[in-house]
Amino acid sequence: MKKEELLQGIQAGKYDEMMVKLYGQEALTVQKQRYSQAVENFATLYPEREDMEVFSAPGRTEVCGNHTDHQHGKVLAAAINLDAVAVVGFHEDEVIRLHSEGYPAITVELSDLAINEAEHGTTKALIRGMAAQFAYKGVKIGGFDAYVTSDVLGGSGLSSSAAFEVLIGTILDIHYNKGAVGAVDIAKMGQFAENKYFGKNCGLMDQMVSSVGGFVFIDFADPTKPVIDKHVCDFAAAGISLCITDTKGSHADLTADYVSIPVEMKSVAAHFGKEVLHEVAEADFFAEIDALRGKVSDRAILRAAHFFADDARVPQEVAALDAKDFQKFFDLVKASGNSSAKWLQNVYSIQKPEEQGVNMGLMVSEKVLDGKGASRVHGGGFAGTIQAFVPTELVDKYVTAMENLFGEGSCYRLNIRPLGGVQVM
Repeated sequence: MKKEELLQGIQAGKYDEMMVKLYGQEALTVQKQRYSQAVENFATLYPEREDMEVFSAPGRTEVCGNHTDHQHGKVLAAAINLDAVAVVGFHEDEVIRLHSEGYPAITVELSDLAINEAEHGTTKALIRGMAAQFAYKGVKIGGFDAYVTSDVLGGSGLSSSAAFEVLIGTILDIHYNKGAVGAVDIAKMGQFAENKYFGKNCGLMDQMVSSVGGFVFIDFADPTKPVIDKHVCDFAAAGISLCITDTKGSHADLTADYVSIPVEMKSVAAHFGKEVLHEVAEADFFAEIDALRGKVSDRAILRAAHFFADDARVPQEVAALDAKDFQKFFDLVKASGNSSAKWLQNVYSIQKPEEQGVNMGLMVSEKVLDGKGASRVHGGGFAGTIQAFVPTELVDKYVTAMENLFGEGSCYRLNIRPLGGVQVM
C-alpha cells in the first residue's frame, strides 16, 4: 500500500475497528496520530520503498504465577495495549534493515544467521535469532526495511524484548508464509532467540502471551508443548482498571538477583533427584524440609514454598475470573503478592536494601485502595513495577498518588488486548 493511501485510510477511519480492538476507544485519536507519524518516518528513512505494510505486537502483564514458568509451572498473563509497531517495506536484497525510534539503524545479512556472541544483549541479536529460527524450520524468509516505534517500556516488566521478537516473527510469518508458522511457534522462536542469540535465559511466558494475545492460562509442564487456554475478562465492564506503576528503580547489576531464583529453586528440586520443582510433589517437599535445611539455603526452601503456593493459585484465579467473582480474584492477587514478598523475596535487592521503591509503591497502594481492589509486585521484581486492580472511582486518586511518589507518567492505566502479533494495515 502506498504512503498516501495508508495515511488517508488512517485519517478516514478505515482501520478504526482494528485500532479500537488493540488500544481501546479512548486511545483512538492518539494512535491514529502515532501510526501516521510512523508511516511518515518510514517514508523519510526508506524513500525507495513505496509499498508499505504495518504490524504490531503487544507487551504483557503477568497476573499470577510469579517466577513459576522456569520451573515448568502454571501462569496467568495478559497481553496489553502497549505495543511495538513496525511500518515495513519488503524487498529481495536478502537483508533486514531496521530503525527503532531513538536508536541507531541496524542491518542483518540473511546470509549469516549464526550465533554471534559479540552481539549478546543487542537488538541485532534478536533479529538474527528470529530469522535463523525461520530458516531452521525450513520456511521462507526474506528481506525487509522497517521503522519501529514502541511504547512498551524497557525494564518495566512488560516484556519489551518479547514484543520485539514477536513483531519480527509476525512480519516474517504473515508476509512470507501467509501465517503458516503460527503464534505458538513464533513464541518458541522468540524464546530461543533470547536464550541463545541475545544471551538471556528467560522462560516462555512473555513471548507466548505477546504472540497469542488476550488473557492466557499456560501450563508449562511440558515446555515443548505448553497447554494454552485463552480466557475473556472485561475489567472495564466490571468497573475495574488495571494499573501498572514504574517504580523507577535501576535494573543495573541485578542479574545475580534474577538468576538466584531459578538456581535456588532447582537446588531444592535436585534434593529429590529432579531438575525442576514441577517434578516434585508438594507433600514430599514439606515432608523433607528438615532434611533440606543445611543442604540448601533457607531462602531456597522459602522460594520453593512460594512456587508450590503460586502454582496452585493460578487455576484458582482463572476460575474466579471466569465466574466474575472479582472479590475472590482480588484475594488471590493479594495472596500471590504476599507470597512473593515473604517467600520469593523479590520486592527489593539484598545488594541495595536501602532502595525499596516496590515496597514503597505497595505501601501507598494499600493506603489508597483501603481494602478495595488489590496490588502486588509485578514481573521479575526487585526494582521493577507494581500491578494494581483499581476500582474505577479510585483511579484518578490512585494515579495521582503513584505519580506523586515516582514522577509524572510513571503510572499506566492499561487495557487487556485480545490480539497478539498481527498485521494492522
